[in-house]
Amino acid sequence: MVPTIEELAKQMMVPGKGIVAADESERTMNKRLASINVPETEENGRRFRQLLFTSPGLEQYVSGVILYDATIRQTTDAGVPMAHVLEKQGILPGIKVDMGLEALPNFEGEEVSHGLDGLRERLKEYYEFGARFTKWRSVIRITDDLPSETALEANAHVLAHYAALVQEAHMVPMVEPEVLFDGTHTLDRSAEVLEATLATLFDALERYRVVLPGLVLKTSMALPGKESGIALEAPDIARETVHALKAAVPKETAGVVFLSGGQTPVQATENLNAIAQADALPWPVTFSYSRALEEPVLEAWQGEDDNVDAAQQAFLHRLALNVAARKGTYRTEME
Repeated sequence: MVPTIEELAKQMMVPGKGIVAADESERTMNKRLASINVPETEENGRRFRQLLFTSPGLEQYVSGVILYDATIRQTTDAGVPMAHVLEKQGILPGIKVDMGLEALPNFEGEEVSHGLDGLRERLKEYYEFGARFTKWRSVIRITDDLPSETALEANAHVLAHYAALVQEAHMVPMVEPEVLFDGTHTLDRSAEVLEATLATLFDALERYRVVLPGLVLKTSMALPGKESGIALEAPDIARETVHALKAAVPKETAGVVFLSGGQTPVQATENLNAIAQADALPWPVTFSYSRALEEPVLEAWQGEDDNVDAAQQAFLHRLALNVAARKGTYRTEME
């Protein structure tokens, strides 16, 4: 039988696992290759993704992987489509479907995501490739004056329209309204904006009749701006993040996954661990990290085939630490 979107969402949020965000654009992937002095080619990006997806025992830690358009069309050295590599391990393939950001007219410094034109047709193609969930990212910036209510509403409208189309295509929408880490704002200001962003989003989702048990939220944590000079402990970040989420995210939502958003691998793990220790969370929570998982892997790999085993072990180790954090049992000595 074909699983329902509610069943797929439960599979994404299954206890003891997380979601890998391997959906970097070519531009971002090239930056990561350049950081280890590896030629910035499509082939090297494919080799890196192959390394990740063929890590032995990956299915112990991962319920889903978000792919990029180019990646879902690629195959391994053995000619196996990337999505099939994941499917054979019981891992759900996902796909990023937004087309990036555009300036919001008359609102300097603010942007709105785009890509709704032709999305219904693209979703049919991605379903045939094996995708069973999707992701769409919007961006919210914090300053003394931003975000504007109009920017929050514009991005919420796009995310809700997208989510409705995805559920129509029998896939799970992951909605990602990322509140950026950039800036000099305080933790309180970040939490305030996070709550407003999520409240506006879920109001739009309700109006678009999106089925919340078949939807996953990918969200930022409440964090002081990285240029603020404010250093806070994980319990403070967890307290403000959980307060904002409980105030804005309906309990019917299938799950909440966190993006790392510029945090170091250790910071992202420590903060997830503190969030998981909060009392009476109404939805399952886990990680959906990209750089915070991949950075140690790139350092171990260095583009060399001889280093693949070491790089895969680095990947599995980072995943294991974050799975422990999801359970609230991570300790720094596990590093």
